[in-house]
Amino acid sequence: MRLLLPLLLCTMLLANGCAWFNKVNNIRDEDDLPDTTGYTEKDFYEAIQNDLRGGFWQTAIDNLEALEAQYPFGDYAEQAQLELIYARFKSSEYETAIAAADRFIRLHPQHPNVDYAYYLKGLSSFSQSRGFFDQLLPTDETKRDPGSARNSFSTFSELLNRFPESPYAPDARKRMIYLRNILARHEIHAANYYFFRGAYLAAANRGRYVVENFQKTPAVPDGLAVMAQAYHLMQMNDLANDAASLLAKNYPTHPALDTDGSFMYQETTTEMKRSWTNKLTAGLMDKSEPLGFDSRHLFNDRYKSIHEDPERKKRSWLSKLTLGIFD
Repeated sequence: MRLLLPLLLCTMLLANGCAWFNKVNNIRDEDDLPDTTGYTEKDFYEAIQNDLRGGFWQTAIDNLEALEAQYPFGDYAEQAQLELIYARFKSSEYETAIAAADRFIRLHPQHPNVDYAYYLKGLSSFSQSRGFFDQLLPTDETKRDPGSARNSFSTFSELLNRFPESPYAPDARKRMIYLRNILARHEIHAANYYFFRGAYLAAANRGRYVVENFQKTPAVPDGLAVMAQAYHLMQMNDLANDAASLLAKNYPTHPALDTDGSFMYQETTTEMKRSWTNKLTAGLMDKSEPLGFDSRHLFNDRYKSIHEDPERKKRSWLSKLTLGIFD
């Protein structure tokens, strides 16, 4: 019975995949497609506007490409290139949207709407960083490959540097805060993994990187805790005490501190304490809590409600099946 729900979910996804894809892209049936034979540049552009307003992204893409091929130096050529970026973004063709944005920026660096190309490029990378399954299932975005998030952050940063008064700047700033928090938390996940492998210097470097480069993010307290624990395990006691003191002074409610504000150092890692049962079953049985830090429920408002919900504290079958990436 436990497998019944995931099997039903997979069946529903497969059965409705094509219908969902057509709905998202609003793909027209061939019988509904207009005959563009003999279209002038203006005719093409007006038809494209109708497609964009109706959400027929793929039809709009086809017509935009045809317009650019037939009238590469026409009155609507540059605007069509911008709208092609938008149509590809809306149809979830993020890679091609980014390529189209790069092409527009390269060809028209002084265009009055080039900031829009930067914005759409950043949005495309942002959507890539979130992933398809975020629309269907609860996921922990901080555990995925941060490459797209870094690209999105970089693009939005360039937009703000070049066009601080752009109408897209306020939204870009908000997205950068969100992305910065994700990138900082990813570093903490990496440090926790290094603890598990016994690579204490690598863990300390990750913690220090968060403290130095992601100030004012909710990951900073865990960055200090990582440094304190890693330096302690390397017997670099002065550095460990400095990090622990900073943690106690700035984040006295951190779970790594006792009621007196002293850091609760651990003397060994899960890797060294694993039983033969745990090793034999590749970690599926006889599991103990790994050495690591994750205080998002205290310092990040997005996770407080999740932590306070007792039902969410229990790991679901989906969480176990996907090693904690989903649910």
